[in-house]
Amino acid sequence: MKKTPFPAVLVVEGATDKALIASFLDCEIVTVNGSAVSRETLDYLQEAAKTRPIVILTDPDYPGKRIRDLVANAVPSAKHAFIPKEKAIKHHKVGVAESDKATILQALENLVPASATNESDLMYADLLELGLVGPDSAAKREALEAKLHLGYGNGKTLLRRLKACGYTKQQIEEVLNGSK
Repeated sequence: MKKTPFPAVLVVEGATDKALIASFLDCEIVTVNGSAVSRETLDYLQEAAKTRPIVILTDPDYPGKRIRDLVANAVPSAKHAFIPKEKAIKHHKVGVAESDKATILQALENLVPASATNESDLMYADLLELGLVGPDSAAKREALEAKLHLGYGNGKTLLRRLKACGYTKQQIEEVLNGSK
C-alpha cells in the first residue's frame, strides 16, 4: 500500500500511535513516550522546527493535553491536530491509537496554528454573548469545537484557538446557526 506523504514532523505520545500512523503516512514521527517528555526530545523538536513544520497530535485526555502544552511551550510554532474524544475510544481506552485512519487524516487536514495568523478582533465578551462561555455553555462550546476541529478546551482556550484561526464573531454565529 502506498503511503501518503506528510511534510511535517508529527509528535505523538507512544509507540502504538506511531505504528498506526506509520502504516499510512510517510513522515517523521517523534514519540514522547508518555507524559515524561525528555529534555532531549524537546531539544530535538526545537532544532527540527528551524527547517520543518512540527505538528502535535496527542490523545484527547488530560495527559495528552499536558504533553501538548509541554511541546507547544518548547516549540511555539508547532501546529495542533485534534481528534474528537468520541472517535478515539476503543476497548475502554482513549487515544490516537484507538482512532482510525480517516479520523487522523481529518485531524491533520484541519490544523490549528499555535498563534494568530490572521487578524481577529474576537473577544471573550463575544463568546459570552454567543453562549460559548458562562453557565450551561459546555455543550454548545463542545459542538462548536467539534465542527471547527479545535479540540476540547475551556472558554479561554477556545478564544485563543478561534483567534489563532482568524475567526470573526460573525463567522462563529454562522457556524452556530448551521449556515456555514
